[in-house]
Formats: sequence, C-alpha cells, structure tokens
Amino acid sequence: MTDPAERQRLDRWIWHARVVRTRDVAADLVRAGHVRIDGARVTSPSHPVRAGQVLTIALDRNVRVLRIVGFSQRRGDATSTRALFEEITEA
Repeated sequence: MTDPAERQRLDRWIWHARVVRTRDVAADLVRAGHVRIDGARVTSPSHPVRAGQVLTIALDRNVRVLRIVGFSQRRGDATSTRALFEEITEA
C-alpha cells in the first residue's frame, strides 16, 4: 500500500502550490478539463497525484508546466510553496 504522504488530491495540491487562490477554483479548473497529468486530461478534482508527475495547467493568460516534487499538509506562504514543484514552463 502507498504511504498517504506520497500522494495528494489534485485540487488540494494545486491550491497548496498557490497556482490559484482557492481550492474551489482549483477544483473548477480540473472539472473544466484545463489540467493534464503527464499529458492526459483529468476531470476529477480528487484524482491522486504523486511526486515526479508533470502537470500542465491552462490558466487565463498562460500555461504552466510543473513537476511535482513534494507535498504539504497546509497552504503555506509563497516562498515555502517553491519546494512543492519545479517549474518546467518555457519562458
């Protein structure tokens, strides 16, 4: 069995990583089909994500590509969230 600390709900991870302002917005983004995990579209906010997976998130004016590096049990400040992902988006 997988350790629960090794995975997290997709909407919760997006919110903890401060990609969006609220968890509801994160869930709506996933339901609308604007999030891909390793290239596959996901529409379930409860979909589990694991370290090493690559998320492609289509936001209003840009697309962010993030590699999941870690997890957090709560939403921290902007500097602490940098430990949760590695930005792959090309400038």
